[in-house]
Order: sequence, then structure tokens, then C-alpha cells
Amino acid sequence: MKRAILKKMLALTLTAATAVSMAACGSSSAGQANTSGLDENGQVKEITFPLAEKAELSFITSAPANSTQDPNERVIFQRLEEQTNVHINWTCFVEDQFDDKKNLAMSQAKSLPDGLFNANMSNYDLLRYAKQGVIIPVEDLIDNYMPNLQAVFEKYPEYRTMCTAPDGHIYGFPWIEQLGEGKEAIQSVGGMPFINKKWLDELNLEVPTTTDELVEVLKIFKEKDPAGNGQTIPMSFIANGGNEDLGVLLGAFGEGYGDVPDHIAVTNDKKVIWTAVQDGYKEGIEWLHTMYEEGLMDPEAFTQDWSTFVSKGKADRYGLFFTWDAANIGSNLDDYIPLPALAGPDGMKSMPRQSGSATSGFDRGRCVLTSNCKDTALAAKWLDQMYAPLQSPQNNWGTYGEEGKFNIFEMSTNDEGEPMLKHMDLGTESPVEVRQNQSVNGPLAVLNDYYGVYVTCPDDAQYRLDWIREIYVPDMIEEYVYPNVFTSQEDADALNQYETDIKQYTEQMKADWIMNGGIGEDWDAYLKKLEEYGLSKYLEIKQSYLDAYYADGQNE
Repeated sequence: MKRAILKKMLALTLTAATAVSMAACGSSSAGQANTSGLDENGQVKEITFPLAEKAELSFITSAPANSTQDPNERVIFQRLEEQTNVHINWTCFVEDQFDDKKNLAMSQAKSLPDGLFNANMSNYDLLRYAKQGVIIPVEDLIDNYMPNLQAVFEKYPEYRTMCTAPDGHIYGFPWIEQLGEGKEAIQSVGGMPFINKKWLDELNLEVPTTTDELVEVLKIFKEKDPAGNGQTIPMSFIANGGNEDLGVLLGAFGEGYGDVPDHIAVTNDKKVIWTAVQDGYKEGIEWLHTMYEEGLMDPEAFTQDWSTFVSKGKADRYGLFFTWDAANIGSNLDDYIPLPALAGPDGMKSMPRQSGSATSGFDRGRCVLTSNCKDTALAAKWLDQMYAPLQSPQNNWGTYGEEGKFNIFEMSTNDEGEPMLKHMDLGTESPVEVRQNQSVNGPLAVLNDYYGVYVTCPDDAQYRLDWIREIYVPDMIEEYVYPNVFTSQEDADALNQYETDIKQYTEQMKADWIMNGGIGEDWDAYLKKLEEYGLSKYLEIKQSYLDAYYADGQNE
């Protein structure tokens, strides 16, 4: 992993912005949190777990709708309370409603709890709430009370840099998941296309290698109806649904940029582009429309939610679908294989890469402390437990020894005889559903060098890493992806303003064109409208941060 520190980019704004930020962080109307956590004599407090007397903290979090909405019912938090003697008073929101509920809570700053455990804070959110004095800087707390997180930063200095705002402060505790790196990182391809190998074999069909061959296979699926009783759906997806979108197929057209969830790609001469204005995108959307007209797409793909998408997959109705892991959708993983990158009409074959994936999974705004936090030292010390090498994998995936439930892990030992979490065989269980029942997410760090020492690599991650390395990396023609950069408040405001309209309009037209056609007639007006929404200015700001990221040979 590349470890260059982005000194130049930070230096551009540090001097001017620090005074403003410090004033903002010290003038919260909600409270006056102690941002260093030091005692009245300026000394680091002695905090040893378990505490002699029970203490309490309060956090907002989220949980999937199909799991418990009381975090204290989760074994992970029960064990943490035993280990620390810290009781957490939780406010839990259903995951798919979390952003709206969180924003409402943040607008009522005086009644906020100590922090947000699953904060889901964008760069824009972190800077906006910091400027308002609603959340506090935490770099001093990290240095004073968080040795586990410090150890991660010392081993991988780029993470501290990536967490640091242009004003020099850190406003959130990160989520870090290393599984591979560079093109081989597990996040390099989000939504994979999975084709029904069982049906291919039953119908004596070969795995398609071109866009034309795929169309022919889907037509045969429709005609032969291998699901029976007219239940066959040749291809399904969730339009504009992140990992469940079908944008990777568009890598077969034009220059192979395809389409990814944020619609951002970086050319091999380091130019930031919007994928949805490329000629290849236009050509690919026209191709998708022909498939829609021929009845090869799920008509519900433009309106269905996750549960509907999964239910049809579990009923084995799909010939081709898109998701992170086929085991989450199909009833039997062995029935499906990843569809390799297809060659298009002009021979182009490309597997698009996702933004930010080169530095593995990373979220700088996973957890924050509010200006209402009464004991920031205790909060930081408790949150540091989440970064312990044996704790982070549990928070990320699930735990061991819970009676009456399927457990992700059993507690085993490594080659040195030290404790190690060993992944259990998932069997026919859905990885995402099992994890939703046990994991708590939040701030954590799972590093590549933990595998085989503190935790085994999960089987579903390993086979996904193998798929990426063996099937997709050879067709990744993009040498760069847009990195995880932390923009200034001014630029974050501008990017957020531009992106809201640009992304919404792009995705609205994408769905409309696939269903109804007309991209050729609408194209010029579409490009003009995106310009009116500020696309060129948006890309100009993005480009400036990419240039700074690679300045003077950094991060090559």
C-alpha cells in the first residue's frame, strides 16, 4: 500500500483555516466538550478497564430492519460492557431510514448524545457540523487515549492523513477494512455480474464473452424458461442501486470507462471524467434499451427494493444479476459464476474500477463525538477498544459463541498459539444476513497483516478476492481511481451543491433511456443541462484535488 503523506494538499489550506476551525469548535451552542480530554491540571486521565464504578455514555447508531433494534441485545456490546464496565445508552434508527433520522437529530444539537457510533458522515457533513460546533475535533483524544488507533496510524501513516481535514483537524474516527490492495483490492469491483451456470449447463450454452453473445444467451433463457411456469427473469438488477446496478456492462463500449455508482473515473493521463457523458456510455445505454425492448430485463428493476430483489433471487428466477456476492441473492452459490468482462462491438473489453478502492475500504466519518460529550476521555478510551485487533473483526463481521444463532467465528489459535478468530463455514447461510444479526460496524480497523494472526480471511472474501485477481484484473485498463481526498469546507459545499443536481439528473435519465429509449435524440440537450448544473466546475474542483494528490510524484 502506498504510504506517501499528502503534505502539499494540507499545506494549501492549513494556515488560513485553522483559526476559523478552532473558533468554531470552541463556540458550540450545544455544549463545551473537552476536546483534549485532559484533567484540570492538563494531565492525561488514568482510565483502566474495567472501571471500578459503572459509567455511562450515549450514542446514536443504526441497525438493519431484519435484526434487533436494541444494540444492547447484541453479544458484542454485552461483552464490551463486561470488559469496560461502561454502559451505552443507545438511540437506534433503522438502517434504511438512518440518514433522514440522523439529519433531524443533528438539527437539534442541544439534545444530541455523546456521539454517533455509525455516523455515516460525508466530508461535507464533517466540515459543516464542525463549523457549526456540533461535532468536535478528536486528534488530541486519539493521541492521549487511543493507543490501538495510534498503532494503525503509525503502521499506515496515510490513514491519519486521509482522516485529517484541510484545517489540520480530525473530526471522525475511521472505518478501515483492508482486503487486498490496488487493482486487487476487494472493493475495486463493487457490483459483479453473476450468470446462472446451472442454466447454461442445462441448455448446453457457453459463458458469453461478447455483448452479442450475452444477448443471445438471455434470449434463450427467456425462451426456454428454465425457472419454469414463466417465472424466468433473464436479467435483474436495481437501477442506480450501487452494487446492484448494471453499469459494469458498459465497459464494453467506447473507451471502456463503463459506469460506477459515483459516475467518476480517472483516465490514464490522470484526468477526472464523468462516465455518463462519454460516447461509450451513450452507446452502451442504447444497447441496454434494446434488451429492455426484447423483454430481457426484469420490469421491476427500476423500482424494486433490496428485499424484493433478494426474494426473486432466492426463488432461482434469475439468469443474470448484479451484486457484491452471489450468495446474498441466489439460493446456491455453486449455481452462479462471475461473468467476465465482455468484448463490445468494437472489441473493447474493460472492467471499470470503483473510486477510492486503491486504498481499500475506508470511511473517515464512521464515528463522531458531539459537543455535548460530557467525558470525552472516557468516550475516546471506550471507542479505542473497537480498534483492538481481536475486536475489529467482530465489529465488522460478527462474533463467536452466541447461543441459538449462527456464529461467524469460533475462537481458535494461530500458529503461535495465540487467540485467533476463525471463520466458520457459512454453509447455505447468506453472509450478509448472518453478519447483520451479529456485527455492529462503527469505527474499526481490519488490516491485511491481521489475517492468519488475529483472524482468518473470510471464505466469501477470499473467493471474491480470487475472482477479482483471476477474472477481472486482467481487464482493468484504468490505472488510476479517484482517491479518498478530504476537501476544504468551501469546496465541499460547492461539490455537494453541484453533485446533488448532476447525479440526480444523470440517474433519472439513465433509467428513462434504458426503458424508453431516446438517448440519441436527447443527448445534446442532456449534455447542455449537465453543464447548466455545473458539471465542468464540479470536475474542475475534483481535478484540483487529484492533481494535489499526485503532485511531485506523490502516491504513484
